[in-house]
Amino acid sequence: LLEAATRAPSAGNTQEWEFVTVRKRQAKEKLAEASFEQAYVAKAPVIIVSCANLDEIGRAYGKRGRDLFSVQDSALATQNLMLAAHDMGLGTCWIGSFDEKKVQDILVLPGHVRPLAIVLVGYPESGTRQLPRKRVSEVVHEEFY
Repeated sequence: LLEAATRAPSAGNTQEWEFVTVRKRQAKEKLAEASFEQAYVAKAPVIIVSCANLDEIGRAYGKRGRDLFSVQDSALATQNLMLAAHDMGLGTCWIGSFDEKKVQDILVLPGHVRPLAIVLVGYPESGTRQLPRKRVSEVVHEEFY
């Protein structure tokens, strides 16, 4: 999964993403609390926290790199990870609602490493269903909006 993540494109090939894997129950429970009490977070067999090294992207692109490109690049890497998991028969859940400072503290992240996504990884429970998606015609515009 992480190999797939690191194959994502990035601004100027900076590859500023970093990942923390979490398997220990106590750490998963703390991440669930930091995710605004989303208890199911702690139930995942594995949690992968997708982060951005702001110093690395900042050296190449300054403020825009730290504020925007870091998020875009980490999102691409995280989606690669999630697609690879799906291909392997695993389920994932992207958690974007969390207290960044608490996650930094739990994972002992240095100040220049920003957590951007918490990804739950495991085998899906039976009976899960695909949520409805908008039709392509609802979101695609030709030539202009």
